[in-house]
Amino acid sequence: MNMIRGKQQKSEVEPEELASNTGRQIRLHGCIYKIRKMKGFAFVLLRTKREVLQCVYTPEKADFPLEQLKEESAVIITAEVIAEERSRTGYDLHLISVEILSEPEMESPIVINNKIVDTSIEKLLDYRPVTLRNEKQRDIFKIQEGIVCGFRQFLRKEHFTEIHTPKIVQSGAEGGANIFHLDYFGETAYLAQSPQFYKQMMVGVFERVFEIGPVFRAEKHDTSRHLNEYTSVDFEMGFIRSFYDVMEMETAMLHSAMLYLKENCAPELTRLNVSLPRTEEIPSIRFHEAKEWIANEYNRKIKDFDDFEPEEEKLLSRLVEEKTGSEFIFVTHYPSKKRPFYAMDSSEHANETESFDLLFRGLEVTTGGQRIHNYAQQAAKMERLHMDRDLFDSYLMMHRCGMPPHGGLGLGLERFTARLLGLENVRLACLFPRDINRLLP
Repeated sequence: MNMIRGKQQKSEVEPEELASNTGRQIRLHGCIYKIRKMKGFAFVLLRTKREVLQCVYTPEKADFPLEQLKEESAVIITAEVIAEERSRTGYDLHLISVEILSEPEMESPIVINNKIVDTSIEKLLDYRPVTLRNEKQRDIFKIQEGIVCGFRQFLRKEHFTEIHTPKIVQSGAEGGANIFHLDYFGETAYLAQSPQFYKQMMVGVFERVFEIGPVFRAEKHDTSRHLNEYTSVDFEMGFIRSFYDVMEMETAMLHSAMLYLKENCAPELTRLNVSLPRTEEIPSIRFHEAKEWIANEYNRKIKDFDDFEPEEEKLLSRLVEEKTGSEFIFVTHYPSKKRPFYAMDSSEHANETESFDLLFRGLEVTTGGQRIHNYAQQAAKMERLHMDRDLFDSYLMMHRCGMPPHGGLGLGLERFTARLLGLENVRLACLFPRDINRLLP
């Protein structure tokens, strides 16, 4: 009987260890990304798990013919690490031998080994299993991972507990028609629009909780800013004094995440030419003040007094950046009719809520605010909205049993990534997007 003890036998170096192996012979695995034939030699680019590394092939040093290599073959190379000032890594890998683990059976349906994948967004997504191998396409999702790591690291430091809530639910948190129906063993169920109810419940357990996971919206939008399945970064916190505590927490979270990216994702940020925004402080403005400011500055007539038009979000962001230098703006006190039933109404203005959105470079990326924690208040608001309270009995249980003042937010990870990287379409910030026209790949 063999015993497995978790000790991996390694005969190959990691890409991060190459610089410390200058002058030595090493073994390294990866995939052949591109072959550039020159006069008397060739550059062979090897795609490793994070970097594309430059290898030099010469007939004098290598014990195999160059023709043996095919792009997208999985290989283990033996090479000598030679210092080279002209290389961006500071060294070249001079090939000696190669072990071919697998070869492609067909040519790639699309060219992926140039600086950019020069094709339409439809083809880019149709061939996603292959186009994601492009270096800059990979960089998008390495940075997205860094954003998540930065958020998670910050929230744990602030004593938030990570939770995992159901994605099959009996009722929708947001209500409305934009909800996916399921046949759940003969009963009607839905895909969760948000972890809202559950994260509020868990405030009564852990006080501070967060979740990073998928949410589903059956919105029939076919725009550059909508997905039907996206990743939501949610947190909820108890014993708040006002919803401004939630905004302060998000500002600190964003600042921490940008520092994390700067420290841990420098190669990807450089290749994508990303300019990280200032996050030390973020200005805020009341909703109606913002609407009037936009109308006055741009001589625009206000058409919708209850929400922003997409163009207004862009114009407001432009004004704020010109005045303060900030690429973020909190918009507070949204009208009650545009906020869900659990949003706390303002004590100052009955038609406003203690809520906010965060706009980043012209697009809303976060919605949050204070929730109703008192049972009588919540029941009365549901009554005013003609809601059937029996459908929310388990949610209202927490109110009956007592809850501290609390609030939280949800941030769309793909939207935030797209804004940060200057991507024209949110689908480009999603590995395998789901929209009204796409279920594959």
